[in-house]
Amino acid sequence: MIVDVVMPKMGESINEGTILEWRKKVGESIELDEILLEIGTDKVDSEIPSSAAGIIVDILAEPNDVKAVGEVIAKIDTNSSSGTSSKDVNVKKDVEPEPLPQLSDSAPEKEKSITNSEQIITENKEKKFYSPVVMKIASDKNVPFNELERIAGTGRGGRVTKKDILAYLNSDMPLSDSPPIAESKPVTPMLSGRTEEMHHMRKLIAKHMKESLSTSAHVYVMTEVDMTSIVDFVFKEEMAFKDREGFNLTYTPFIVDAVVRSLKDQPEMNSSILDTTVNFHRDINIGLAVAIDNGLMVPNMANCEEKNFLGLCRSVHDIASRTRNGTIKADELTGTTFSITNFGVFGVSMGTPIINQPNVGILGIGAIKKQPVVIEAAEGDSIAIRSMMILTLGFDHRLIDGAGGSKFLERVRYYLENMDLDDIR
Repeated sequence: MIVDVVMPKMGESINEGTILEWRKKVGESIELDEILLEIGTDKVDSEIPSSAAGIIVDILAEPNDVKAVGEVIAKIDTNSSSGTSSKDVNVKKDVEPEPLPQLSDSAPEKEKSITNSEQIITENKEKKFYSPVVMKIASDKNVPFNELERIAGTGRGGRVTKKDILAYLNSDMPLSDSPPIAESKPVTPMLSGRTEEMHHMRKLIAKHMKESLSTSAHVYVMTEVDMTSIVDFVFKEEMAFKDREGFNLTYTPFIVDAVVRSLKDQPEMNSSILDTTVNFHRDINIGLAVAIDNGLMVPNMANCEEKNFLGLCRSVHDIASRTRNGTIKADELTGTTFSITNFGVFGVSMGTPIINQPNVGILGIGAIKKQPVVIEAAEGDSIAIRSMMILTLGFDHRLIDGAGGSKFLERVRYYLENMDLDDIR
């Protein structure tokens, strides 16, 4: 029986997906639930297991092709293997996505050609990759394209190494003295450096960032926050907290708590714009930027207005962990009403983040650093060492004026510096 493999539905709001990489070729066998391909959506990349065991008899989509949910993308002959199944392909939730190999089948091959990169496309539509050193040697020695393809590689994945091409040149195998045949092209000199296809997730990030800049009128305000009391609290309570909860107490939940309180005070910052209509959201859904291997994801912590401090701690840990290990769901990457990005974890003092559409505001968190600070008191001024942090608020000037943005940032600062830490022990 021939089983159709269809483009799976990755989430309620997902209607199509992009073919990133096929793990199997036509004619190869596959087991039930063995990874068949990797697909990407505008939210997440996922590995797709096979819905049946058998032989791959047809592949109907090339890498980079965009296919609608339910569209047939491959066919499996189950008569060639036992353990058949006719169910549709579904996402395997417990499999951690692996990063795509660089320059691996990232675009359909239309003809045999060579570029100024390490990439060469062979007649059987399989890409081979050559290092700049190998390409330079081939160019200097006038090794034709078709002859370079015949060299057996001993490097990782069968790549031709410098040692391989030098051994070939020093062997008794004669090089062609005549010009390459018409369908072959000589190897062109490499420019310094390397080129590679942008990762699927990086393409999506680039697209979203450009769209945000062309949509929102970005304005930024910044302020310093004295985090000394929170830093001291975390230092005193972190061991007991980890023993009790099983994960580390970080500064992020304190910031989320202050943001939620400020959004309640100024609901216009918890809104979105559609044409000339402003939608003031009832729920406070905080998008928390999480850095992963191939880019950045912003999972949604929904209904933060309903959570106490411990609930925020657990939510931050949960979505950050599941985003990093690849088990976050596509639907959890939508629906934010305000976003937070913490570049301070990389030691950066401040930055100007781009608004996460369709939000009208994003808060950038800088690194906490000890600084000498002037302390004003009735008995006189003094200088003390305090743990200071710079907050940056980016907001959409179409809706939020400078006064509104400044007031909101001041509320966040106030709540952080005056947090009742006794209530959250």
